[in-house]
Amino acid sequence: MTNIPDPQATPPTEFAAAPPAAPVAPDTAPVTDAAPVAPPVDMEAPLAVAPTAAAALDEGTYEALRTPKSTAALSLDGVWHQISPRYVVSQVLQNVVILVLIAAAALVGGLVLHLNWVWIPAGILAFFTLATLIILPRQARAIGYQLRADDIVFRKGILWQRVIAVPYGRMQLVDITHGPLDRAFGIAKLKMVTAAATTGVEIPGLTQGAAEALRDTLIEVAETRRTGL
Repeated sequence: MTNIPDPQATPPTEFAAAPPAAPVAPDTAPVTDAAPVAPPVDMEAPLAVAPTAAAALDEGTYEALRTPKSTAALSLDGVWHQISPRYVVSQVLQNVVILVLIAAAALVGGLVLHLNWVWIPAGILAFFTLATLIILPRQARAIGYQLRADDIVFRKGILWQRVIAVPYGRMQLVDITHGPLDRAFGIAKLKMVTAAATTGVEIPGLTQGAAEALRDTLIEVAETRRTGL
């Protein structure tokens, strides 16, 4: 008798055992499409310059820069300080030169070119120049400044007095200027620039040492006020 297989029965199938999966290393970083993140830049770190480029900065230049010696910081005691009397001498010489130029121009225009009307503007300019020479010593004595805890106060004027208080934290530039005549008398003008043009202050007639000491103190104090220290 022949055995007929049952179509409902499923014949046993032999499968080969699959090899075990390789373990994944725990420190393997996943692969992503994101761009690498650059490390943060320290804005206060000094700028690195290549040695060859740094050597080129001083190649064929003077050996040393003549810079004024820094003095000790001034005390913010609120005491009034005045300018040097040499400022008056310097301004008198400048106005005398202006008077000479006015007189020379008037003589050339009136006597050589026969322009009679030139005497009128020459006389007006000479009058105001002489008036400036008369009140100049009194104006110089009225100029003063004081360093307070939070600002510097500047005053000037006789009939029309002006008092300006400039906060240290608003200063953007402290500049010292002196022309040839000012250098001859050893004086300078210190200018403080702020964000508002109306609050800028110019202190004329400072001695060179006073201007440098005041500049260094203002820069140091302004830096601490801006950083909130």
